[in-house]
Amino acid sequence: MNMSHWLFQEEHDMLRRSVRSWVAKEITPHVEEWEEQGEFPRELFKWAGDLGFLGLTFPEEYGGSGVDYLAGAVFIEELARCGSGGISAGIGASVCIAAPQIYRFGSGELKKKFLAPTIAGEKIGSLGITEPNAGSDVASIKTTARADGEHYVVNGSKTFITNGARADYVVAAVKTDPGSGHKGISLLVIEKETPGLSVGRKLEKVGWNTSDTGELYFEDCRVPRTNLVGEEGSGFYYIMQNFVWERLVMALGGVVGAQLALEEAIKYARQRVQFGKPLTKFQVTRHRLADMAAGIETARSLTHHALSLFVAGEDALTAVAMAKIYACETASLVCDSALQIHGGYGYMMEYPVQRLWRDARVGTIGGGTTEIMKEIIAERMIR
Repeated sequence: MNMSHWLFQEEHDMLRRSVRSWVAKEITPHVEEWEEQGEFPRELFKWAGDLGFLGLTFPEEYGGSGVDYLAGAVFIEELARCGSGGISAGIGASVCIAAPQIYRFGSGELKKKFLAPTIAGEKIGSLGITEPNAGSDVASIKTTARADGEHYVVNGSKTFITNGARADYVVAAVKTDPGSGHKGISLLVIEKETPGLSVGRKLEKVGWNTSDTGELYFEDCRVPRTNLVGEEGSGFYYIMQNFVWERLVMALGGVVGAQLALEEAIKYARQRVQFGKPLTKFQVTRHRLADMAAGIETARSLTHHALSLFVAGEDALTAVAMAKIYACETASLVCDSALQIHGGYGYMMEYPVQRLWRDARVGTIGGGTTEIMKEIIAERMIR
């Protein structure tokens, strides 16, 4: 069941069919192999770029198709149906998190050098905000960028960076004025081959196994001043503005992950016989499935409502925070219920439900924790 048909037009439905077909034929059959390898092929970016999927929200002058964010949402939803959160995370981090900063606030030179190749799938981007001692508290980052003639000299480190190892560039949050708190934060595009930038260990995660999550170190890393995104001291505001889209992406992915888990649970319950009858004949199973379906539909409707506000250019901050909470918390609960229906087999690596369960857990953390989302909602209610 999908009650959000009101939101999408025929062109979005056509795009959905196209992406779903591509994912089913070219990605899903390889998921198990890529999960075992701990990465998906870099060529997947280029393939998606050639098909025009990476440029749906960007204008034609940079190689995009200039459709709208609804089209971008369709791509995110259908890509997530591959069942590997790491693939969605890797591609999403490049085109939904890193690239928008350059598109919205970067110079024409930066757009030509980094945005256009990212849309084409020729370059992979990452966003570097989180540090060992600065997660939700973005203003407390310690990485500095000291002006030195025509360059900035960057020193510091980043962690939990999606695409950290394979990205061609990182849009890094740095302190250009360490004494000014969040008003001293700027964004710099730093290329991977820049002397002084080194990639640390690839972090081992509970889920999202096909995406690389790494550490970055900057030691007297000289970055051209022309690589400054927008204005000096405005980086914090740029980050906050794109968080709305990033959180929508997380919510959209959470809903799809929950839907896949429900489908796996139904499939298993139909064929698993206990006490002489399929699990679907037991009321406890039927009611659990009904609760899962109701939660998913509620999460989808709330997420699509928030998406509609965002696309219309309205203030969507509160609605998106609500959607992220509900969608991602629901995904964790639904995936846990799906695993429970599988019994002992759900705890075995041979069944895909275990991967959905592991991948769903990060949804309440990444892009802003559930706790931070609640603070946003509460603050806007009582201010």
